Amino acid sequence: MKPVDISEIKNIADYEIERETFRPRVLALKERRRLRLGDHLTFLFENRETVRYQIQEMMRIERIVRPHDIAHEVATYNELIPLQGGLCATLLIEYEAPGERDVKLRELLGLERHLWIEVTGAGRAPAIFDQRQIATDRISSVQYLKFRLTEAQQKNWRQGASLVSDHPHYPAQRRFSEAELVELEADFR
Repeated sequence: MKPVDISEIKNIADYEIERETFRPRVLALKERRRLRLGDHLTFLFENRETVRYQIQEMMRIERIVRPHDIAHEVATYNELIPLQGGLCATLLIEYEAPGERDVKLRELLGLERHLWIEVTGAGRAPAIFDQRQIATDRISSVQYLKFRLTEAQQKNWRQGASLVSDHPHYPAQRRFSEAELVELEADFR
């Protein structure tokens, strides 16, 4: 998938006008690409549109106007666009109560070795975590993941796939629906 080019980014004033139609469209897209695994892990599978939206919203919220700063945002968020044969996701680890969240984020250390996409008849693709977000005392509640699918996994994708956590403190599995398989297939093709 082609990265977002800086020429596609609107200045803040022009984005405010575009936002009226762009935001509802992207929020609907994100809803189709949001998957829950158990009660506390939410995966948002990213693509060009979700990334461009995130860049534009960051510029809007933080009032980013300098070309160098905009280029930095584009380069940073382009890391979330999947390459051919891959999927990328933002993972949100969600616990509402601060005390519980603190305990669970410590318990989930090592999660980077326990998340997978399992494709029917083609095995598992491990989640590849951004190593800049890995700490030794607790896991961050927001993680950026990549999945590299083998040719066999890509070929078998429509036969079925599941998100899997085999972490001792968070065992869970969730099958992708047919609509989700179709939606995400475009990312790695």
